[in-house]
Amino acid sequence: MSSPYESAKRGASGLLQGALGALLLVGGMLVVMWAVEIFDYVTPGSLDYELGIIAWSPDGLVGILFAPFLHDGFGHLMANSLPLLVLGFLAAFRGLGKFLWATLIIMVIGGVGTWVTTTPGVPTVGASGLIFGYFGLVVARGLFDRRLLDIAVGLGVAVAYYSLVWGLLPNDQNISWQGHLFGLVGGVVAAWVLRRKRAISSASPSF
Repeated sequence: MSSPYESAKRGASGLLQGALGALLLVGGMLVVMWAVEIFDYVTPGSLDYELGIIAWSPDGLVGILFAPFLHDGFGHLMANSLPLLVLGFLAAFRGLGKFLWATLIIMVIGGVGTWVTTTPGVPTVGASGLIFGYFGLVVARGLFDRRLLDIAVGLGVAVAYYSLVWGLLPNDQNISWQGHLFGLVGGVVAAWVLRRKRAISSASPSF
């Protein structure tokens, strides 16, 4: 039987390994985004139109998987990089497998919602949907899983990034509030789908 010290040591080691894996994975996603933006800048084509979400266009559905890695210039990418790194890290440190599934759920719900509700023919690109999705995931995970650490992280994120809520409003025609809204919905759905399953007591009911 292990001592409390050994259990705590294993727990701390697990969190450290999870944090390192999360940092490497999310950092790798950012590297890919920067590499894609550099490629798009130096080549004559336009990846935003070729691989972005083009509302109501069947060809634009491919953007559900690729649009989060595309950006409308380096300024757009720079604005998204830090919040993606922070919120992505917080979403991933609990487990890379669940993080990848959550990312897929966010991309599908956010992408389909954007494709359906955006003005036909308008391309949508950027990691903002993932950012709002990870925000929703981290905050909702504290509510659904009810782990003390997840609750603390969720509250901290809600306080630190409460201003993201303004991005859900149609204040700027050049900003996809639809991508933000449905990305957030995707994050909450992912938190619910991937929530910790609690053990069900097998004891017989008393009469």
